Amino acid sequence: MSTNKNPSGHHAEGNVQPRFEQAIDPYRNDKKLSEPTVCKDCGAVYHQGRWQWGDAPKNAHQETCPSCRRIQDNFPAGYVTLNGSFLEAHLDEIQKLIQHHAERERAEHPLKRIMAINHQNGTIEITTTDMHLAKGLGEAIHHAYQGELKTEHTPGENLVRVSWHR
Repeated sequence: MSTNKNPSGHHAEGNVQPRFEQAIDPYRNDKKLSEPTVCKDCGAVYHQGRWQWGDAPKNAHQETCPSCRRIQDNFPAGYVTLNGSFLEAHLDEIQKLIQHHAERERAEHPLKRIMAINHQNGTIEITTTDMHLAKGLGEAIHHAYQGELKTEHTPGENLVRVSWHR
């Protein structure tokens, strides 16, 4: 399956890409937090309406950010499954790509994190705290190594499943 950056949201084959903006995330705050607020687990700071990395003032409120709550509850927003003979033959390269992509995303967006990477029986399963990170990981692997990429998302749910095979 190929990916297309068509702004209409349609693949070249006519399949509709998932629109994640419609999903309701139970881990997002319903109300605006007091500013500044610091996550007592990871140290991310809620400032100017979003979570970001930075130094928190000593008088900052403390609360657990949505990503740390997801990790504590073991409740991923994204699953990425990779398999195939190509994966085994290029495992180190693909793992480096995954780490690089995830680190780059996390540096800019504290709520986009890998929760776990499990390698078992020739399959890698990655869980993420953010749907967009899961989709981005799949797209990065597909862009670098081609293969078959499939993304499944039910509108209104905050869960995406991405699978790649080659």
